[in-house]
Order: sequence, then structure tokens, then C-alpha cells
Amino acid sequence: LASTAVTCFTRGLDLRKETEDVLCPANCPLWQFYVFGDGVYASLSSICGAAIHSGVITNAGGAVRIQTLPGQENYPAVNANGIQSQVLTRWASSFSVTRSKNTALEAVGRSVSTARPSTGTRPLPQGNKYCKADIAFLIDGSYNIGQRRFNLQKNFVGKVAVMLGIGTEGPHVGVVQASEHPKIEFYLKNFTAAKEVLFAIKELGFRGGNSNTGKALKHTAQKFFSLENGARKGIPKIIVVFLDGWPSDDIEEAGIVAREFGVNVFIVSVAKPTTEELGMVQDIGFVDKAVCRNNGFFSYQMPTWFGTTKYVKPLVQKLCSHEQMLCSKTCYNSVNIGFLIDGSSSIGDSNFRLVLEFISNVAKAFEISDIGSKIAAVQFTYDQRTEFSFTDYTTKEKVLSAIRNIRYMSGGTATGDAISFTTRNVFGPMKDGPNKNFLIVLTDGQSYDDVRGPAAAAQKAGITIFSVGVAWAPLDDLKDMASEPRESHTFFTREFTGLEQMVPDIIRGICKDFLDSKQ
Repeated sequence: LASTAVTCFTRGLDLRKETEDVLCPANCPLWQFYVFGDGVYASLSSICGAAIHSGVITNAGGAVRIQTLPGQENYPAVNANGIQSQVLTRWASSFSVTRSKNTALEAVGRSVSTARPSTGTRPLPQGNKYCKADIAFLIDGSYNIGQRRFNLQKNFVGKVAVMLGIGTEGPHVGVVQASEHPKIEFYLKNFTAAKEVLFAIKELGFRGGNSNTGKALKHTAQKFFSLENGARKGIPKIIVVFLDGWPSDDIEEAGIVAREFGVNVFIVSVAKPTTEELGMVQDIGFVDKAVCRNNGFFSYQMPTWFGTTKYVKPLVQKLCSHEQMLCSKTCYNSVNIGFLIDGSSSIGDSNFRLVLEFISNVAKAFEISDIGSKIAAVQFTYDQRTEFSFTDYTTKEKVLSAIRNIRYMSGGTATGDAISFTTRNVFGPMKDGPNKNFLIVLTDGQSYDDVRGPAAAAQKAGITIFSVGVAWAPLDDLKDMASEPRESHTFFTREFTGLEQMVPDIIRGICKDFLDSKQ
């Protein structure tokens, strides 16, 4: 039979084929099912749970057909057939469930519905590509927690790891144990499948000693996220600190170090200190001082290590909200830079190549990715041509290749029109995005139209303008286009070969504006 016997907990993402007939066992515990959506289910959902939820089978089990579907946004929460499905804002793939057309399998299902099936499954390697994160779980291995609660903590971390959707394109995780001295148990690069991570977590031994969480947090921020240990450029770095009770050392300084390293610190506190213990706590407000931002988002409380399943999903949703990772935001990974390139006849082919080289050198400095910085380019004469928009290329290599392939137009100079075109068509779709917007205008001459009005409108729309003039570009025009303070946003060189020296100043200017906007 072309079919797969599955367990109560096999998920849609564990199946290999686009359409597959599976056999659900009988008497699955309904309260243990994870189901997300209604009719169309996130592939994170239990197959048999979804089948019961949708009414295709009952809890007596049976044969169902799974159809893989694309990912979507907003899976709703609906209570049906004894199962409460849950909300999920976004997931990479989905599935639907119908009755199996495999009559032989249906017969087998009726005769062996109480038999224990083998899993016969293999997780897809790419993982949840909508959740971009490199995560260190900093677990409590101190005498505070003790062996029994340490094991419950491991179970919880395992559930979080599975729900994250670990994979090559999804989140990567590692574990550090805090006790007398921190121990990195495994790095981001060691495992890229949930099954391997679960096994590694299960094998962790309890160390004991004081809960020197501050020491462990500082060590993790400084040593864990190196490129050779598996950290990825442009992906948010996160440390999830688990604390049972209180830290026995200073955690504030460690929080400062983590922020300096661009790491987002979450603190999951379980079981607050008892009245007797409070006297030993160095700083009662330690959580607020250690987290990335004291805004409520980065702290998470659980009353006890027992019955923690319901706390898994809300924590996972936080960890996958990359736009909320404020400590990852730097000028290098959180800007949109549009280049407005003069393609008029006075420039000539060889100088146009120097302009493209200048643009490449500026773009090269930034961490370009689908969740990082983005680059766009428009060339203009009297007309405008979008060479590529912010969403066309999401890797540095592709952006640099696209810049190299820009063909020189040749014609007149209508800079004002070009600024209006770029504001509307290139920056317009990005106006509600998380990144700060910059426009670099490069021109070598007098514009035939007004530049002041269009530049003011662009700035009003939240775009910071740097004007770069070469040769005959009038200083008045350049200053009229530039953002305030105009002196630091206006650049001029007599020769095209002088563009190269401006690159560091432009990058520094973008970073200064970015930091000033975050104050």
C-alpha cells in the first residue's frame, strides 16, 4: 500500500510527498494535539489532530489524505470536534485533510486502528523560513533548580525548539548551561534538524553550583555567535535566559555587553524568589536591566515548570518576530538605500562606470537580506527607469551583479521629476516597513526642472536625502535637495574619480542619521 502509518503527533511538515494517504491511530489524547488553523492547517499541526478537527475522522482513527499547500498568513483559532485549534500569524507551508480514496487502506485502518503504528517520517530539512533567528538557550543548571526541575526545563526547551521549525533556512539553536561556570553544550552549527536538537537536549547532564547567570550571559554574548560557530550574517541573534528563582551574580553588566554585541536578550523567569530568598537577590529589578529593552516584550514569566505546554507557542511567536528584535537593529541591517543616478549625455560611458563603482562600494557595506537592508536603483534623464526595486534582490551578490548590469541611458537632466518618481514608485511600497529610508542622488549638472519641491516632499515622506554632485552640478541645487543639516548631507567632487573617497563619509552619514533617529 502506498501509505504511511503515523503517530498521534506526526505533523504535516514531517511528510515527504505533496499528496499522501496516512493512517491515523485510535484513541489519541485530544488535549495533547497542536492544531493551527481551520480547513487549511499550518504544517506545524498534528495531521491526525487536524483530521479530527475538520471532521474527516473521529478519535477512532482512520485513513486520511493529506494535500500539501503553500504557506499563508493568519491561521484562525476554531473550536471543533473536541479540539481547540490555535492562531498562528504566519507559517511557511500548509496542508488540507480529506477522506482517503485508498479503500484498501481504509479497510486496513478499520482492522488495525488500535495497533501502534511506526512513524515512517522524516522532517523536511529547510525548516520554517519565515522565522529567521540564531538562538542560544541559556538554561539554568544551578542547585536552585535541582535535578527534577532541570529535566522539566529540558522538556520545555525541547518543545520550544520543535515548534520553532529548526532547519537550514529556518531558526538555528544552541544551548549553554549556566552554573558555577558556563558551559556551551552545543553551537548553532552542530544541528540543523529538530530531531537532532531534541536528542542533544535530552542528553544534557545537570551541573549544579551557583546560578552565575550574569557570567554565563556575558560569556554567551561574547563567544557563542561567531561566524565559525554557525552564526549567520543579517539574522537576529537571540539569547533566551531561563531563570529558576534568582541569579547569584550581577546580571546588569552582562545585559549591557549583550546589547553592545547586537544580541537580543529574553528572560524567562520561573517561580519567583521566596521571601527568604529575596534577601539574597542582589538586585530585585534584574530582569528589566538584563533584557534587550524594558518594554515588556523581552520578559516572560511562567509560574512553575509543571504544565508548561501552553507557554510554548507565545514564546515561539516572540522569538520569530524579527521586526521586534530591537537590539539587532543597526545601520548596516536596517536601512533601505535608493540610488538615483543621472544618466545624462554629459557623463559619458567611462564616467558612468565610475558612478556604478561608487554605488557598489556604498552598497557593499550593508547587510542585504530579505529581513535586512535593501537596495534600489533608478536611472534618469528626462525619463526615469527603475533599474531594480527594493524587493527584487535580497542578497548582496545579486544586488552587486544588478548594479554592474545597469546600462547607460544618455539624454537630458530632469532631477526633480526623478525624485518625485522615486518617492512614489520605489519608496512608496516601503513606507510602512521597519527600515529607515535613504535616497542618494548623483548628478553632474543643472536640472531643467525644480528640485526643491520634490525633495521637500520626499523628506516629508520620511526619506533622508544625500546629494552627490560631480563636475558642473550647481551647489545650490545640491543643497536644495539635501536633508538637514545640509552641510553634512551635501557632497561635491570636481572629477568622477573623486567619488571613491566619498564612500566612507556617505556610509558614516547614513549610520549617524540612523542612530539619531533611534534616540
